[in-house]
Amino acid sequence: MNYTLHQLMIFQKITETSSITKAAEELHLTQPAVSIQLRNLQEQFDIPLTEVVGRRLVVTDFGWEIAAATEKIIQEVQGINYKTAAFKGLMSGKLKISVVSTGKYVMPYFLAGFLKEHPEVDLKLDVTNKAKVLESLSANEVDFALVSILPDTINVEGVELMPNQLCLVASKDFDLTKKVFDEQVFEDITLIYREEGSGTRLSMERYLNERKVAVRKKIVLTSNEAVKQAVLAGMGCSIMPLIGIKNELKSGELKVVPVKGLPLVTQWNLIYLKGRKFSPVGKLYLDYLEQHKSDLIEKNFS
Repeated sequence: MNYTLHQLMIFQKITETSSITKAAEELHLTQPAVSIQLRNLQEQFDIPLTEVVGRRLVVTDFGWEIAAATEKIIQEVQGINYKTAAFKGLMSGKLKISVVSTGKYVMPYFLAGFLKEHPEVDLKLDVTNKAKVLESLSANEVDFALVSILPDTINVEGVELMPNQLCLVASKDFDLTKKVFDEQVFEDITLIYREEGSGTRLSMERYLNERKVAVRKKIVLTSNEAVKQAVLAGMGCSIMPLIGIKNELKSGELKVVPVKGLPLVTQWNLIYLKGRKFSPVGKLYLDYLEQHKSDLIEKNFS
């Protein structure tokens, strides 16, 4: 057996993504390079690791056995690296954070300084919708989760970071002759929604339901970026977090539509399971937030 750690790491990413293309993207490699390494690894075994069914890559039962062993090997190697760094006097380890999709405009600003101070720390940052964020937190797969609405089904603690304002947003061609609109405006526009499970959608639906607003025309899109592009193109309006559109507001490409009862204000919270025992890296990051949170907010979001 002459397989390498590099091949095993690539195979692990292929099993995670079920796709050579996605694995290549996440590893910052070319697709042919990933395919070659998978083929070289496969040559070490008489039993197939993967199969192609239709156009889809499928990991075989034997492949999953190798993937499980690979994960243990990689964890042991990372443990060696962390111990080496510790003997050099460097703080090392892995920090795993899951972030709701709009949180990608927030979380990097609370991580950049910490990672510069501790270059040996490995960061895994997963950006997805609220339902999947809470699922990974509940399963204890991550250290922290960034959400704008606290869950009522999981017992959590956390750190309040900053307010999250949501406003009705329209393209630059929207007529703003009225100083303030009432809820009737939602019956006259096409309203663009996020997908089910999104915290932004939940806040928007609560607002509309409380005011018994009937939305006649609506579109559902699966990411905040897709919603922003649709609003920019004039397909409709949406209630969106201002944090994700500040550049478009400054340039005049998007407008905030003043409506009674808006903006909605939620709170960005970095949460974790109550009673969780943190690694030294997790504890260090909590201390970093407590010390630098106010300065980071003032510098980046004032």
